[in-house]
Amino acid sequence: MYKKCLVFLLFICSTVFAQEALKSIEEEYYDFLSLQGIVEHPTLGYRTLSDSKWEFLDKEELIQNQDGTFSKVTINGKESAQNIWKNNNLGSTWTLWQKSKAPQNWFTRGINQDLKLKIYGPEWFNSFNTAAPYGQNDGALWQGRGYNTSLTAGVRLEAFGFEATIKPQVNFMQNLEFEYITPNYTGSSYENKAAIYGYYGVTSIDAPQRFGDLPFWNFDWGDSEIRWTWHNFTMGFGTQSPWLGPVKLNPIIHSNNAASYPKIDIGLRKTALHMPHFGWNLGSIETRAWWGKLTESDYFDNDETNDNNLITGLCFYYKFPLKNDLTIGFNRTMISKWNDMSAYTTLGIIIPGISNLTSGGGDSSDQRFSATIDYLNKTVGWEVYFEWARNDFSPNMDYIIRYPFHTQGWTFGTKKTIPLPFNLKGEIILELTDLQCSADYDRLIGWYSTFYAHHKVTQGYTNRGQWLGAGIGTGGNSQYLGFTVYYPKGTFTLFGQRRNPDLDYTMYIDTRKNSEDYKNNKWTAEASIRCNVDIGITAKYYVTPSFIAESTFIFEDEFNPLNSNPDFISIHRYNPIFRINLKYNF
Repeated sequence: MYKKCLVFLLFICSTVFAQEALKSIEEEYYDFLSLQGIVEHPTLGYRTLSDSKWEFLDKEELIQNQDGTFSKVTINGKESAQNIWKNNNLGSTWTLWQKSKAPQNWFTRGINQDLKLKIYGPEWFNSFNTAAPYGQNDGALWQGRGYNTSLTAGVRLEAFGFEATIKPQVNFMQNLEFEYITPNYTGSSYENKAAIYGYYGVTSIDAPQRFGDLPFWNFDWGDSEIRWTWHNFTMGFGTQSPWLGPVKLNPIIHSNNAASYPKIDIGLRKTALHMPHFGWNLGSIETRAWWGKLTESDYFDNDETNDNNLITGLCFYYKFPLKNDLTIGFNRTMISKWNDMSAYTTLGIIIPGISNLTSGGGDSSDQRFSATIDYLNKTVGWEVYFEWARNDFSPNMDYIIRYPFHTQGWTFGTKKTIPLPFNLKGEIILELTDLQCSADYDRLIGWYSTFYAHHKVTQGYTNRGQWLGAGIGTGGNSQYLGFTVYYPKGTFTLFGQRRNPDLDYTMYIDTRKNSEDYKNNKWTAEASIRCNVDIGITAKYYVTPSFIAESTFIFEDEFNPLNSNPDFISIHRYNPIFRINLKYNF
């Protein structure tokens, strides 16, 4: 009897908001709805599963009366005709128990005292890369050549201001053999590790081209954490990876591309500002600071004393009090050696002039900074965003003014809804990313550098061998164009992408090779440039209102995949890619 009552309670007390995993099917759909003003972005720039709480807004719509006239009515956005998936289950949050009386004092009014439950998944992702590795923004999964699979499921419980989320990820990678560039590592410390499987460019990056020569499993805690929130002040401990800024595909400072890592964070969630007594809207702010422990992969060096790094981060976002959403943001991260932890490495991230300090700043730590801007016009369904970043960041205003492009990277993107006939809706997205090293390195400074590397923090900007920021990796560029059609039972997407992997390696290393090939002008950067061109189709279909199947086919053409083409001949490696993703929402 008790179980039957509980099930009944779950179904009658479901709510109309949901917290969604980053880049999930549901979050991508909510982001599409935000272009139309049906939902509002739950964050300004710092986004994790716990912060990604989407709520439907009240929306005015015109309805036709029986006499042919039109009337304007206000309805909840969930029931709006523009919510084309309104008959599909996007996941529910259930109120198991609700406090009957409102809190009476100032402290308890800031705590949500209801008992709520949400179930995630299960979700089963599968991919097969026929010729070479391919994949990004997939957490601890490394999609090598062959079969790759990932299974995730979870549960979230909220009570009295506390939020407990358990959502781990289990992965299997077949990791078949493929031909790759000879790693640029020598010496006994790299024996049988990076010297065999490691990165081909600068040796201060832990980014293996292949994770050993055998199939393997891994387990990751994924989007798991414990959090406490009072009003908008929040602090938590867990492994949820933050997605920083408005960029959709390749955020420069942080994404969920790499495996998760343990971290603590503290700050303010999205908070509206009002002028006391006058009631003026002053906009909204959001800020977060965090500290985490990074770990190198099993395929870097043999030095066990440098296996971990400390990452500290700080971000601040402000949304202007305008009719259309205009948000600016600032992100800053610093990586230091875990064994060198001090007050400067843990707290110095908040000091603007940290590069002038002898410890924690200077050159013993690796800093990155980005500024973002995001403009959303809900009337026409259009969003445009931009992120500008610097590596080896230092607040030297003299040099910033004289040459602001030093070590820069940037991403520009735009999204637009497209009206379509037959109860269909369209969306087009364009995103351009450039992480190539600035010209002063290649032509003036005279040493090799790249955006996600640092000569003293030897693992680079990675965790367990995968990039923390943009999934395209360091030193390259990307151009992505996609068009999606939404219909009541799913979507259809056609997309194309062109990428240059790590041109910093090509432009600097290859043009300075001390070899007979270089002296005879047979080996040049022009002959060594690589390029990947991808054309893909993705279809999502709700088999039932709660069960969705997603299939993807991508044809990848790798031009000059081994970065060696002294005879200027046409070299291609063709890599057809197949993916199936199955998900059930409770």
